[in-house]
Amino acid sequence: MNSPADRIRKLPPSCGPVRLVAVDGPAGSGKTTFARRLAAELGCQVIHSDDFPVPWEEGPGGWFHALEEQVLRPLRHGRPGGFRRYDWVRGEYAEHVAVPVAPVLVIEGVGTARASVAGLLAFTVWMEAGERVRLARVLERDGPELEPRWREWFAAEKAWFAEDGTRERADLVIQT
Repeated sequence: MNSPADRIRKLPPSCGPVRLVAVDGPAGSGKTTFARRLAAELGCQVIHSDDFPVPWEEGPGGWFHALEEQVLRPLRHGRPGGFRRYDWVRGEYAEHVAVPVAPVLVIEGVGTARASVAGLLAFTVWMEAGERVRLARVLERDGPELEPRWREWFAAEKAWFAEDGTRERADLVIQT
């Protein structure tokens, strides 16, 4: 069987001249790890949803407009995009990230494979893991004091994904 990277290389461009790949799924499911490995195999850039500010209360939908305006729209027209990465530790925007027109671009994070951009995606990966596993992962990463917020986020994600039907459109489902 072909690896995901082999499958992606054979696909036609989907967002202007770029094969746009989304790695989506709930928090703590392994999206970032998988996306980095896939991008290394493809020799391409990864843009993370965590590169953008996402207010907890806005849920999974609140950040995507910036990616769409600053990266996807230019790429659709064959032009490079770019954005300022958000530094969560300092609580402010940091360096500018250039996004050149390239054969493949991986976007990773909750809501990257949303229905509104399904027509721009060449390939979608859905990552999943049990809720206990996911909660343990995010609390280990971010600290146990955030557990109440993470539980709220999990509920918001569940509603988001149910309404959007994200998993059902995936080309590949990976259980971690």
